[in-house]
Amino acid sequence: AQMDRLFPLSLGAEGSCQIGGNLATNAGGVNVLRYGNMRDLVLGLETVLPNGEIWTGLKGLRKDNTGYDLKHLFIGSEGTLGFITAATLKLFPKPKYFETCFAAVTGLPQIIELLDQARHRSGDGVSSFELITRAPLELAFKHGKNLKDPLSETAGIYALIEFSSSTNINNGIMEKFLEAAFTAGLVSDAVIAQSETQRQALWKLREFLPEAEKIEGASVKHDIAVPVSSIPEFIDTALPAIKDYMPDIRPIYFGHVGDGNLHFNFAKPVSMPDDQFIGHKEQINEIILDIVASLGGSLSAEHGIGQLKRDSFLHYTPEIDLHLMRQLKKTLDPNNIMNPGKLL
Repeated sequence: AQMDRLFPLSLGAEGSCQIGGNLATNAGGVNVLRYGNMRDLVLGLETVLPNGEIWTGLKGLRKDNTGYDLKHLFIGSEGTLGFITAATLKLFPKPKYFETCFAAVTGLPQIIELLDQARHRSGDGVSSFELITRAPLELAFKHGKNLKDPLSETAGIYALIEFSSSTNINNGIMEKFLEAAFTAGLVSDAVIAQSETQRQALWKLREFLPEAEKIEGASVKHDIAVPVSSIPEFIDTALPAIKDYMPDIRPIYFGHVGDGNLHFNFAKPVSMPDDQFIGHKEQINEIILDIVASLGGSLSAEHGIGQLKRDSFLHYTPEIDLHLMRQLKKTLDPNNIMNPGKLL
C-alpha cells in the first residue's frame, strides 16, 4: 500500500491467513477472474526440502524457460513436499476507481451471458463476478447485524459485479452495461454503489454468507468447479438429484461464477438433528461429486484436499495422476515426514 501497489489475493481468511499457507493451498478468492489464483501471483519461491537442503528460486523472472518450473511443485502441495520459507510475489497498480453493482438475474443461463457482457463492455475490467442465491442471503439477514437487502423486490439469483481500474476509465460503464442487460432481459433489477460505504455494504453481504451458514447449524459443503459454461447444467442436474434423496434439504449455494467455482452447500432440514444429518454426508457427497466428475469438473477448486476430502480425492482422481504424485512425493520425501496423512 505504501508503494501504491496491490497484492490482489482476497479471501475470507485474509485477516488471519499467511502467505505460506496461501501458497501451500494455492488459495483463490473473489479476484481470481481478474488476477488468477495464488499460483498465478508467484514469481519465485525459497523452499526447505525434507532432507534439509534449501532450494532457492527467488529470481523473480517473468520469463524463464530453463527446464522444469520447480516452484509449481510446491504451490498447492499442502506442505507435503517441503517448507516454503520465502516468496517473490507479483504486484499490480493499485485500483483507485471501482464500480460495483448488485443485480437480480433472470436465470442461470442468463448469468453466464451477463458475465460475458460484463467482460466485453468493461474492456475486461471485471475484477469480481459473484453468484449469490436467495437462500444464503436470507440466512445472512437472519444472523447478521445491520445487513440490508439491496433491492426492493426479492429474486432467486443475484450477481455481485465489480469493475476496477487504476485510472478513471470505468466512469459510467457499469450503468451502460446494466442498461444493456435490462434490455436483453438478463437482469430484472439492480443497484449501483454510489459511495465506498455502499460498496463495502454490498461486499459485507457476500463475505458474511459462510458465517451465516455456520451459525444456522450443520451443513455439508462442496468447493467444486466446473467449466463456466456448464454451471447452469450442473445446478439444474444437482438440485433435483439431491432433492430426490432428501426432499427437505436446504440448498445454500454461492460462489465465484466468473471462474466456475461454486460453494455448493446444503443445510440440514429444519427438523433434523445435526448428527443425523451429518450421517448422510457420504451419500450427499457421492451424488454431487459424481455430477461434477461427469462434467469434467474438480471436487476442490480452492480449498485443497487435506484430510476432509482425501477419500473423495483418491476416488475421483485418475490412477496415473495419483501414481505421478506418489512418485514425486517418494522422491522428495522418502521418509514421509512432511505433513503425513494429508493429500495422498
